Amino acid sequence: ELVVKVNDVSAPRLRINNYYKGLLKNPDKNDETKLYLEKKLDSAAFLIKSIEQRRDTIKKVITAIAESQRSFFFEGVGDLRPLTLKTIAETIDVHESTVSRAIRGKYIQTPKGTFALKFFFKRGYTQGEEDRSSDAIKRYIKEFIEQEDKKKPLSDQKLSELLQEKNLDVARRTVAKYRE
Repeated sequence: ELVVKVNDVSAPRLRINNYYKGLLKNPDKNDETKLYLEKKLDSAAFLIKSIEQRRDTIKKVITAIAESQRSFFFEGVGDLRPLTLKTIAETIDVHESTVSRAIRGKYIQTPKGTFALKFFFKRGYTQGEEDRSSDAIKRYIKEFIEQEDKKKPLSDQKLSELLQEKNLDVARRTVAKYRE
């Protein structure tokens, strides 16, 4: 089972001081003071609500990533699936830009290590019934290169053909880029 917990240490819970709430209820205050206090308390409540909404959005995004990349968390990097911001945005019913802002500068600690959230968004290739991430393609290429005859290295075209034998349609130019 995957469990997502948001680290709240970096963003402590905020609340409105009861002293200021009490000032608003004080009948001795004039209308101008009450209006000022109401405006400031409304602003504070809006800020608190916005921070809570942000925290909820981050948790939804991470939960959606965890579900989409479930095999990665149990198997490893080779099982990382292609994933786009649009896919996650549609899953949690927000705009892509919201997902982009939510993952920017954020990290996730997992049993497999600590990763930037953007690590989970990978371009993909179809392999039979499954999709494979660009990282999986790079791993295949690395395996082929490690097994090649060092005196007669495999060409990019040959690597592309070897990948096609694994039902992965990867262009020669892409192979050359990944080889580097």
